[in-house]
Amino acid sequence: MTHTPLEAAPHCAEAFATRKAWMGLLARAKPTRLADLFPEIPAHDLLRAPEIGAVMVRGRIGGTGQPFNLGEMTVTRCALRLGSGAVGHAHVQGRDKGHALRAAVVDALMQTDQAEVMRAAVLAPLQAEEVARRASRAAKAAATKVEFFTLVRGEDQ
Repeated sequence: MTHTPLEAAPHCAEAFATRKAWMGLLARAKPTRLADLFPEIPAHDLLRAPEIGAVMVRGRIGGTGQPFNLGEMTVTRCALRLGSGAVGHAHVQGRDKGHALRAAVVDALMQTDQAEVMRAAVLAPLQAEEVARRASRAAKAAATKVEFFTLVRGEDQ
């Protein structure tokens, strides 16, 4: 029986999930906010300069139906290597090359001894803001919720 590297080492699967979480957070961050939190980009070598392209977005009716092509979405991707050898990647929605570059640098730094500093200075504020945004959106949606009820009529008994 063969195992994938993630199955063979459960701690790797945990690290993968953690990296997936911070990369998603960086991709969803507003580019201006990421630039405010991380203004200075350290020296790096570009493995893949920020480039703009398109990806096909797939959907499913009801979340369980047959997949279909919903349409295309513009994305920007970047890959780089820091002086320490850490490699960072990023894919972000839209055409902001600076956003992709900063996200890739943070991804690389999160794989070094700077991880805790980056978590406190960049990821924690982004996470808190995302939680607040989601709570606000949920509160607005809850305010529009309509409760239906049925009255029991005499002939229904």
